Amino acid sequence: MTITSPRVLSVIPPMTQLNTPYPATAYLTGFLRSRGVDAVQEDLALQLVLKLFSSDGLQAILREIEDRPAASRSDAIQSFCEQSTQYLATVDRVITFLQGRDSTLAHRINSRSFLPEGPRFDVLDNHISDEEDGGDPLGWAFGALGIQDRARHFATLYLSDLADVLRDAIDPRFEFVRYAESLAASQPTFDPLAESLTAAPNLVDNTLRDLTRAAIDRHRPQIVLVTVPFPGCVYAAFRIAQTIKAAHPSIVMMLGGGFVNTELRNLSDVRVFDYFDYVTLDDGERPLLALLEHLRGERPQAQLVRTFSRTGPPAGHSVVYTNHAEPDVPFSEVGTPTWDGLPIGDYLSTLDMLNPMHRLWSDGRWNKLTVAHGCYWKKCSFCDVSLDYIGRYDGVAATTLVDRIEAIVAETGQTGFHLVDEAAPPKALKAMAEELLRRDITISWWGNIRFEKSFTAELCELLAESGCIAISGGLEVASDRLLDLMKKGVSVRQVARVTKAFSDAGILVHAYLMYGFPTQTVQDTVDALEYVRQLFEEDCIQSGFFHRFACTVHSPVGLNPQDYGIELVPLPPVSFARNDVDFIDPTGIDHDTLGEALNKGLYNFMHGVGIEEDIRSWFTNKVPRSTVPRDYILRALDAE
Repeated sequence: MTITSPRVLSVIPPMTQLNTPYPATAYLTGFLRSRGVDAVQEDLALQLVLKLFSSDGLQAILREIEDRPAASRSDAIQSFCEQSTQYLATVDRVITFLQGRDSTLAHRINSRSFLPEGPRFDVLDNHISDEEDGGDPLGWAFGALGIQDRARHFATLYLSDLADVLRDAIDPRFEFVRYAESLAASQPTFDPLAESLTAAPNLVDNTLRDLTRAAIDRHRPQIVLVTVPFPGCVYAAFRIAQTIKAAHPSIVMMLGGGFVNTELRNLSDVRVFDYFDYVTLDDGERPLLALLEHLRGERPQAQLVRTFSRTGPPAGHSVVYTNHAEPDVPFSEVGTPTWDGLPIGDYLSTLDMLNPMHRLWSDGRWNKLTVAHGCYWKKCSFCDVSLDYIGRYDGVAATTLVDRIEAIVAETGQTGFHLVDEAAPPKALKAMAEELLRRDITISWWGNIRFEKSFTAELCELLAESGCIAISGGLEVASDRLLDLMKKGVSVRQVARVTKAFSDAGILVHAYLMYGFPTQTVQDTVDALEYVRQLFEEDCIQSGFFHRFACTVHSPVGLNPQDYGIELVPLPPVSFARNDVDFIDPTGIDHDTLGEALNKGLYNFMHGVGIEEDIRSWFTNKVPRSTVPRDYILRALDAE
């Protein structure tokens, strides 16, 4: 088959984010257009949510519920049925409000008599109110002001109630972020996914099918690119491909994205190619250019780049991987991402977490932008440093970066930027800030960094002046011994000084935290939470998140487990996904129970609760006293 002048449609599958489009299609569409290719894009994740969470969508859900016995209904379903009239009358207005198109509705939402309230609203009872806030459970967060924020929080709880109904009544796999994640994440075979794809479609599946058909009819592409950044996008991505192949078998289907890059590097199951013609690894620009040349008859298949495909008879069906050696497209030449074709005004600005830093991930529509490709540090032992998206560092001149910023602002009319680097380099951020100020460009931006000593008080003030409002970075396990083992390149004292410099400059700080790292003891865990408590106490950080350490096959820990005192559990034969790998930790510690205490303490610290208490109060089991002096962080800051 030869395609001379193809139209390429890039698709975002459910589920990614509600508040802003995932950037992969914007990057690919911008790149293809810079090379003269007719390229368009669609966000089917957003479309699916808007279709299901509408008056028509709720009526369809209600009809399916009515066909089931009342005894099998969960609390969420029962509440929905009892208040269905109110839900049907309010859902379209709530969606419009969360899209920022009906701000005056906030007053009615805040009355607590306009929206029906389901089980998700029970969380409000957990907030302690006092006489000063008049018994208002959210007075501590919003006070007498914050009308819009308060209403968006209520509207988000309302939306979460409806998501619970959809999950309990229609599709038990449904989540706003991790949709059907278990079918794909580190699944050694394609069997669970194949079984789900051949099962009778439910309401969610049928809705996605109709939206997919409409997108194909609207654009009439010859090539469709589907990006799957997370395991929670994989099932829907295959449903999209299934729909397209059934109606238009001649359309060339391509699969790529973060999930593919990390988990499908050993792909050998031919059934994947019933849905996709090609599966590409790592950055998509060079493989895509090679494939376009191949489809135009200008390049043999043997010269494709980082691409899986299926061979046919007479040799028999099998998966082949072709990687003709060619340099990647330099980051300076990938072009400017474009959001043209995506409904910028339709995204939902939700507010599920009241912490001012934590809310940035779901609140507001941010233009996502990368300062540099890869990580300039690329040493952390828990990270996939052996893979291209981390290991190949490629920067760009500040003038080029700010040119892209100006072009994006002109196109979208919005000046908020989320820098999505693994770790934005200090020198590049300094140059970007100086160029923004030189051109007198006003934006707001935030992103991820390493807490390294290059971020002086002077640099933090410069970044704030250029529009930086928040940063996030990895403190991981707050233990100098474990930070050294991780090859993190920072110490707890250094993190304290850097985060305080950002905070003093008026920049919010979020810390990524970790527990369960190899050789981590109970004492290490208790001491880590004490360090974190003091960082909140001294206003070094305003937000954080503890996650359980997961060993991946592409990280130094997974590649050299003996260096970290652990033994990997052998993986079964893999023909599909391969990433996380279990390991035997000789400490034998129950990290899950400790994790509950860590997250409980952290949640309270983020809301200003319990910061003065003994750290042991957060643990249900008996734990040792912290060995960290109660003023350790304060003395570290005073020494600076």
